[in-house]
Amino acid sequence: MHSHFGHDNIERAFLHTGDCRRDRERQPLTEIAVPKGYWIPHLDVSNPQGFQAYREMADAAHKRFGSKLLARGGRREVLEGTMRGRNVLREFNSYDEAHAFYHGPEYSRAHPLREPHSVCDFLIIEGYDGPQPQPIGTPPAAGRLNGYWIAHIDVSDPEGYKAYQDDVVTPFGKFGGRYVVRGGRCEMMEGRMPARTVVVEFPSYEAALACYRSVEYQASIALRKGKAVANIVAIEAFNPAQH
Repeated sequence: MHSHFGHDNIERAFLHTGDCRRDRERQPLTEIAVPKGYWIPHLDVSNPQGFQAYREMADAAHKRFGSKLLARGGRREVLEGTMRGRNVLREFNSYDEAHAFYHGPEYSRAHPLREPHSVCDFLIIEGYDGPQPQPIGTPPAAGRLNGYWIAHIDVSDPEGYKAYQDDVVTPFGKFGGRYVVRGGRCEMMEGRMPARTVVVEFPSYEAALACYRSVEYQASIALRKGKAVANIVAIEAFNPAQH
């Protein structure tokens, strides 16, 4: 995982470690480097006015705790499959910290306030700290705000899927993609999602869209056709000036 980047290892580790099952046995933190932890809730809100009480209480708790809101409320486009109407990406210092805050007293008080007003699929997952796709050519210019892919994938043919895994690093390298989440520990807290989750950060929302629509990534999609089903949304990074 920490060796020199290559087509054989950059995506294959995701296949072997990416299943999201209940994390009954917490792995100990390392003393050298601890990957980040992430909340990925997808929500459909039926009563925005009622939902606001939850949002205000939860935001205040996050502010005191110090988590980082990476994406919420910006531009979004479902690129493949289906996705709920609201998509959030929030970063914590570690997976264990993200998990502890969910069960902690402050969020436990906020949580019931949203349940009557929304439906939620809620994943907590460990961040990725392995090798990244190497740049190919001139990367896209950095935008004012990053863009992200959030992808949830069910793989039906692991052996056949490897060709996609080997190939996808090319479009990511060309469009400045960087893995944020890929194959770490994870636990479904609410609802359900496909077994594997990948989050990719791009230098802009436009770059995230361009990568998906590129000739290179469309060729990658052809390699996984019939081997996996993906739900992918592109979202713009959170803009504090608009909230």
